[in-house]
Amino acid sequence: MKNNSKINLTMLKDKELYNLIVIRNGGRTTMRIIDELLVNPTNANQLADALNLDYKTIKYHLEIACRHKYIVEEKFDNYYSYHPSDKLIRNLEEYMIIREHLEKR
Repeated sequence: MKNNSKINLTMLKDKELYNLIVIRNGGRTTMRIIDELLVNPTNANQLADALNLDYKTIKYHLEIACRHKYIVEEKFDNYYSYHPSDKLIRNLEEYMIIREHLEKR
């Protein structure tokens, strides 16, 4: 892939991930959440603290990422924990390309 500011979509297998991160308003926030979960699977309160974002914002983006099956929500007793899904891990190389693309913008 050429190292320029525009991604050639025909080279990406997971266009849904591109749409989730690049095209959708709020994609950068979703990306920040995914980045944090790749390093440290955790709950929404801890994410809000770590990213200095409102809890409701975190929950909104988690809901979207879970709906698209890039993040998995698991219930443990009284709380939910979030971690990257197998789908995200399978597409991690493309995620990193998309992430790099956004950082250059």
